[in-house]
Amino acid sequence: MEHSNIVGVAADKCCGLTEWGAANTAVTLSGQTVCAQILAPLQSLTQRAAQQGFELCVASGFRSFERQLVIWNAKVEGLRPVLDDQNRVVNMASLNELQRIVAIMRFSALPGASRHHWGSDIDIYDRAALTKGASVQLLPSESAVGGPFYNFHQWLDVLLQRGDCEGFYRPYNLDRGGVAPEPWHFSYAPMAANYQSSLTLQVLFEVIDSADIGFKATILDNLPYLFQRFVALPPPPLMRIE
Repeated sequence: MEHSNIVGVAADKCCGLTEWGAANTAVTLSGQTVCAQILAPLQSLTQRAAQQGFELCVASGFRSFERQLVIWNAKVEGLRPVLDDQNRVVNMASLNELQRIVAIMRFSALPGASRHHWGSDIDIYDRAALTKGASVQLLPSESAVGGPFYNFHQWLDVLLQRGDCEGFYRPYNLDRGGVAPEPWHFSYAPMAANYQSSLTLQVLFEVIDSADIGFKATILDNLPYLFQRFVALPPPPLMRIE
């Protein structure tokens, strides 16, 4: 386990905070970085999963603003495919700029608006369910009936329904017409709630305005709509935290 500090980018370019304060220590688990504040509850959830025969593994943790910007611009420039809900490549040439932005944001956050900037959010899967040579893809089919992680997510569903998931919850549990449902995406509520409330429309406007980001003018012209559709979420649910 490696320890480091997450500084500057995550704080300045995701929610307008000037420092992470007590949460600025990071740990690296299996190559993925998360804030130390979520380590104990994550380890507890991992242990409980192991007791049920699952091997909880983090596929993605902290992601910097710069990394999210690279992903975004690659999709804008056609260097990465943009997929629809049926996992088909979208014909971006047939869309106007706003439609292209909406298509990208269905599965990829605006730089500055990604919850992965915070260190509180993780993508998880059951490594024990992977067949030899297979890798996790973070697709809805993997957690659906017949998918390799179906049983794992059924177990997590029970914990979430009881409010007994070590403080974690699914921010994208439903299709609200913006970001597609992500059953693998878990957020540590005690930490994420502060960042979520700090990520305002004005903060995000300033971040986008100062970035070298594709479709900037159209994003800024339509940011209130995009923010409401893709960024604004209900507050974390009440849950039991030991």
